[in-house]
Amino acid sequence: MKIEQLQSELIEYAKSIGVDKIGFTHASPFHEMKNRLKRQQELGYQSGFEESDIEKRTEPLLLLDSAESIIAIALAYPSKMEDAPTGKKGARRGIFARASWGVDYHVAVRERLNLIEEWLKERVPDVQTKSMVDTGELVDRAVAERAGIGWSGKNCSIITPEFGSYVYLGEMITNIPFKPDTPIEDECGDCRLCLDVCPTGALVAGGQLNSQRCVAFLTQTKDFLPDEFRKELGNRIYGCDTCQTVCPKNKGKSNWIHDEFKPDPQLAKPLLQPLLQMTNKEFKTKFGYMSGSWRGKKPIQRNAIIALAHFKEQSAIPDLIMIMNKDERPVMRGTAAWAIGKIGGPDAEEALQKALAVEKDEEVLREIDKGLKLLTS
Repeated sequence: MKIEQLQSELIEYAKSIGVDKIGFTHASPFHEMKNRLKRQQELGYQSGFEESDIEKRTEPLLLLDSAESIIAIALAYPSKMEDAPTGKKGARRGIFARASWGVDYHVAVRERLNLIEEWLKERVPDVQTKSMVDTGELVDRAVAERAGIGWSGKNCSIITPEFGSYVYLGEMITNIPFKPDTPIEDECGDCRLCLDVCPTGALVAGGQLNSQRCVAFLTQTKDFLPDEFRKELGNRIYGCDTCQTVCPKNKGKSNWIHDEFKPDPQLAKPLLQPLLQMTNKEFKTKFGYMSGSWRGKKPIQRNAIIALAHFKEQSAIPDLIMIMNKDERPVMRGTAAWAIGKIGGPDAEEALQKALAVEKDEEVLREIDKGLKLLTS
């Protein structure tokens, strides 16, 4: 079978299995991305979640020595929620970012890549492939941009004409020399809305992100959240969509295409207080299918405490006092102490003073002190 025919049939097959966009590019090194990653490393802007070897991230031949081309795919996910519950006094709610509303996209995208791999093997028995989704070596965004899936926006997301930036990305290196697609022209123009509204100033320039300041990254950390970022979290318990929701290219893009990505409103916007006492088993049973669960319950619970402080939710004080006094995890005890001070109320000072008298952990003691100071500020 000629490569042109194979490529044409592959495009049709990809659509039949729920791939919303497919593109092709050559397997040459990503020189511009390599320089950008080196600069990010020098500036200390990396998150630490990504592959640390810049050569592997930008040299496809290091990952598959027979590499000739790369297949890039994109799946669209919803930007709107139907029947979204509203939080209220005594029943405050958090929010997961849109990319975590449905089934874990790592699983969904990899399923499509596996099907494409099987399809190719049936037609090209000696085909060689290597697939990646998010946590793989290559930079998804660089591959998608060069393969014509979309352009790389100032918000560091791939923006597609059809679905905006609400797309999951994946790629497959192969030894088949598919014809490369033409990259899409950048359409951000002079717009800088995403840079202007970033809560923490993490978007330091168009296309340059300081991951260490990004709310999406911060919600996934497990240590104490630095003071300067706590007020910026709001009710976010996983991820951040601000730079996407303000983007004009996302206007009107609902993307209700795949049932597996449609959110359960009660999970995408969960009640905060029930999260605080949830066991590991309960957390995995309830949230385990979502990508936002990958770091476990600890970051979610810490963020829920910060969100309750944001709302100054008085009804949470008994739960927070219990966490401050009994939780085995210093981060939870300390964050609860800070939140008690932030919320205030008749029981706050006495509870904090009692905790101060018995607490041994230095970091927790500092958080108790912060809580006490907040009561008098």
